[in-house]
Amino acid sequence: MALFSKELGIDLGTLFIRVVEGDQVVLEEPTVAAIVVQEQKMVAWGQEAHDMYGRVPESLEVTRPLMNGVIADYEVTEYMLEALLRRLSGPMRIFRPRVMITHPYGVTSVESRAVHEASLQAGSREAILISQPLAAAIGVDLPIGTPSGNMLLCLGGGTTQAAVIAMYGIVAAETLRAGGMALDEAIVSYVRKKYGLIIGQLTAEQIKIRIGAAVPQDEEQTIEVQGQDQVSGLPRPVSLTTGEVVEALREPLADIVETARRVLEKTPPELVSDIIDRGIAITGGGALLRGIDKLLTKELGVPAYLVDNPTTCTAEGAARGLTILPLIRRNLITIDGR
Repeated sequence: MALFSKELGIDLGTLFIRVVEGDQVVLEEPTVAAIVVQEQKMVAWGQEAHDMYGRVPESLEVTRPLMNGVIADYEVTEYMLEALLRRLSGPMRIFRPRVMITHPYGVTSVESRAVHEASLQAGSREAILISQPLAAAIGVDLPIGTPSGNMLLCLGGGTTQAAVIAMYGIVAAETLRAGGMALDEAIVSYVRKKYGLIIGQLTAEQIKIRIGAAVPQDEEQTIEVQGQDQVSGLPRPVSLTTGEVVEALREPLADIVETARRVLEKTPPELVSDIIDRGIAITGGGALLRGIDKLLTKELGVPAYLVDNPTTCTAEGAARGLTILPLIRRNLITIDGR
């Protein structure tokens, strides 16, 4: 059976779920589901559900089943994984897939068990868990099989993970339960305080993507957004500049820098010298924020650089992890001895 079944690497993220088979990204969808409230039945997921955000009647609820990288709604997560596997394996699923699925570093046994059980209940033949920093390191081809230090900063939607890896294992790491969504919330809060205007999370995300930056830019960009006046409740436009977004993001970015600094502080000196030579690899969707590498380099005193495949490297590493399982197994979470 194993000969015919698929082997999939699944990056189960707060904002996106990505699946890789071999070296190919076969699925990339928002981690969003639309639920009929009365029946608790899923009617849409992925991009279809994401397009419904803020646009559905009371009978429907559009929800994110993962928060801060871990399962917040077990049943909805299981529904999504089942729909995902059905799409990739076909409705019959005679040969159930073997999956390696990611989780944030430092999850509790309850949280890791929830991911494992949801994967099995959704229809996978075997579910193997791998931490996101380790998967990302494999996905960007860092030399983690050697006794030298490699550092990554994984900037996800719901978590920020800093990790130092050597000999296929994590030497020092820390997880901040905040990521890209915290940056969006900071923009929402800034616009409300400065302009008395209420904007949604999706609008804030578009502001961040289109004109956002971690450090002041030579070229100032401007965007006009529509929001709801806090006093009158009526629609009102406002123009935001890149400089204002930099100011809005200062506090959450300082938390990210501090997380990386704490990991460097508890890293053995021999490995720190390797990291200074090689730099810090920045992965995840947050790596796309302009100037994030410059901010980290300046604040940490260690070169930081963007990887070539920041958004897909974790899923790619999970898929590749299945091919080197004997090398990394001792550093993976086991559930009931499996």
